[in-house]
Amino acid sequence: MRRIPESELVINADGSVFHLHLRPDQLADRVILVGDPARVTAIASYLDSQECEVSNREFHTITGTYRGKRISIVSHGIGTDNIDIVLNELDALANIDFQTRTILPTHRQLTLVRIGTSGGLQPFVPIGSYVAAEKSVGFDGVIYFYANNESVRDTNLESELRRQLEWKIDGLRPYAVSADPSLIEQITRDDIIRGITIAANGFYGPQGRELRLPLADPDLNKKIEAFDYHGQKITNFEMESSSLAGLAALMGHRAMTVCCIIAGRVDKRMNTDYKNSMENLIKLVLERI
Repeated sequence: MRRIPESELVINADGSVFHLHLRPDQLADRVILVGDPARVTAIASYLDSQECEVSNREFHTITGTYRGKRISIVSHGIGTDNIDIVLNELDALANIDFQTRTILPTHRQLTLVRIGTSGGLQPFVPIGSYVAAEKSVGFDGVIYFYANNESVRDTNLESELRRQLEWKIDGLRPYAVSADPSLIEQITRDDIIRGITIAANGFYGPQGRELRLPLADPDLNKKIEAFDYHGQKITNFEMESSSLAGLAALMGHRAMTVCCIIAGRVDKRMNTDYKNSMENLIKLVLERI
């Protein structure tokens, strides 16, 4: 049986995992993920009880119960690189014996729902609406570093992306992955739109924002808005859904992302006062997770 070396799985002196600072007993099977550490506190205010609170850097966790369900709320910061850290450490907490540094014989499956904010790309996803990333397109490269990634990728969608977008970004190959179908069914109703979400590897150029630096493909967003895959359109931009869905699928966990649309990228509108919309989405996820 393989023993995972200290340099591969870093365990702190108190028995917690390196970045999250969580111990295995502090992690619930149901996990709500958010980018902003302050949002962890906001969501935890709805819990009936709290058993622990741990913070390190941008990683903030509160575990407690909501109507009989034990839930961990974890912040991941911004970007797919942070998702790589968080997913690997959550999986380690669930499926590795920290004493022996060996993989546990029985797999523990986590249910992971990321609640985020996003920019809408279609008229049918206006500001204030909610979009679940049924499929995610990754402009990052995280998943390519893991073996058997083709088993969770939608290669037909990838081919259409390269063709319809007339892909021009050298050295970067978009990938496509699906969220867990059973979790999509569990969380979404007629109040949440299902769509194709792009997880960009940056906020500015990768999402078509031009400040002082010119873009390599100034027409990319127009091609993204026009993209059609068997009647499905690309609905929104965000920055984490692809690596979350892809890594979770490889690890045997259920995962999805649902976002509140706070910007209209086509009409160039922005709503910075989205507190009420987010509060309603949080309540929906707490009820359905």
